Amino acid sequence: MQTEIEAIRSLKAQYCRFLDTRDGDAWRALFADDVVVRVDMAPGTNGADPQTAPPVEGADVFVSFTLSALNDVATVHHVHTPEIALTADDTATGIWAMEDWLVYPDGGELRGAGHYHETYRKSDGRWQITSLHLTRTVVQVSRPTS
Repeated sequence: MQTEIEAIRSLKAQYCRFLDTRDGDAWRALFADDVVVRVDMAPGTNGADPQTAPPVEGADVFVSFTLSALNDVATVHHVHTPEIALTADDTATGIWAMEDWLVYPDGGELRGAGHYHETYRKSDGRWQITSLHLTRTVVQVSRPTS
């Protein structure tokens, strides 16, 4: 039987795989309906990024926005070194080191690294992400050569 922490690790692995393979329905199922997502747009420390985007509220809004923004973009998302803490029988927190690589149709690229700061809730025997804050430590953008 899978431990609760292993179930959360599996949830995050699916997050990366479903996003990169554009399995929108499966990716949507990983989020609680009321998820709140914040994304820092530039490197910062201790939440000091002056370019933090406004929060996105609701799984349908977040998933639709993200998949539309990544239309025709090849992506690779990796997560590492999870710090997962069970806060109750049905809630948990997690911090994941992350790397992403986006390749745009014109040949431009974004490579980044940082951390996902997340909360989780278990409902009907299944863990879901209830909040996600992506902070950045590195953002490298390259323009297409032509």
